[in-house]
Amino acid sequence: MDTQQIIELYRPAIIQIATQTSTGTGFYVKEFDLIVTNEHVVAKNAEVTIAGRFFERRLARVWYTDRKHDLAFLQPPEDVQIPEIKLGNYDDVKDGIVVVAIGHPYGLNYTATQGVISKADRIRDGLKYIQIDAAINPGNSGGPLVNKKGEVIGVNSFIIRGGDNLGFALPVMYLREALEMYIPHRGEPSTRCHSCDTLIFPSNIDSTKYCPFCGTEVTLPKMPEKEAKPVGVAKVVEEILQELNKDVKLARDGQNNWSVKEGAAKIKINYNPDNFFVAGDAYLCMLPADTSKIKPLYKFLLEENYKIDNLVLSCVKQSIALSCIMYDLDMTKENGIEMFRELFQKADYYDQLLEREFKCRELLVEV
Repeated sequence: MDTQQIIELYRPAIIQIATQTSTGTGFYVKEFDLIVTNEHVVAKNAEVTIAGRFFERRLARVWYTDRKHDLAFLQPPEDVQIPEIKLGNYDDVKDGIVVVAIGHPYGLNYTATQGVISKADRIRDGLKYIQIDAAINPGNSGGPLVNKKGEVIGVNSFIIRGGDNLGFALPVMYLREALEMYIPHRGEPSTRCHSCDTLIFPSNIDSTKYCPFCGTEVTLPKMPEKEAKPVGVAKVVEEILQELNKDVKLARDGQNNWSVKEGAAKIKINYNPDNFFVAGDAYLCMLPADTSKIKPLYKFLLEENYKIDNLVLSCVKQSIALSCIMYDLDMTKENGIEMFRELFQKADYYDQLLEREFKCRELLVEV
């Protein structure tokens, strides 16, 4: 297969994963009916947000964690048919073969990078890793490493910071071993002890937090009795979203980032502590295909910006956006509700108006 064929094969099986503090990639393995990702992507969360090509954002239970091998298994959506991708054979992994790493680095959906295997059995912390020169970036974590036959041969796990495309993937043999160990206990929260490799679940750990076989401290992916709440500006943003009837858990898109929909508009909210601003950007629609409509469209956008307060209409490449911004020290729950309510309402209003009056194209939104 060429790279494009691999991307098309894998696109339906690649899963976006988000928590309160991070984002990453996962992939669905139909043979075991589980979503695979890295343990560091889910961190200590027993529930994460997932999205895929065939389904919108929803919550998924974390069933298995494995700190030593940096693996986690998630509950897949039950009402969605996701095509099968196959696990390969580590014996076929050789130095110099061409591979493709797939994931969502920096929020760029379905990004694939091609490279070669520099060393098939690089030893690190007592485990074999596949060293590759394909670029792996934040967001790729947990995604599949695929050979030219379209088989998963590894799980993209980490990079050497400052290295020139020094990426490492956990070989598929460790993944299959973990899947086969867990599958008899499917649907039961469990963790694999990073000292003795024993699978631990509620029935064999009693009420303690230590491995009953070697005494190492372990943590099961257990749903918390009380959810950890954000603090500061992030807390205010989530209170605002909740007041505006948005599902806060589903809105979380990593640390200080949220994403919601209002009608057909996709709205991204970001807080950057370094520049002290909270920004909201509603992506409405795309420029019209009929170029004769573009000049009157620009004129309309400029005129509207004189009429509306606290919001700005602009063009971002081919997309039309409606934006708002507020200094973090000025933001309260009350004025934040007012600002974002207006953004949400006007986003849906302008989206429909622009498509109707200027024949703007529907926004192409990746999930």
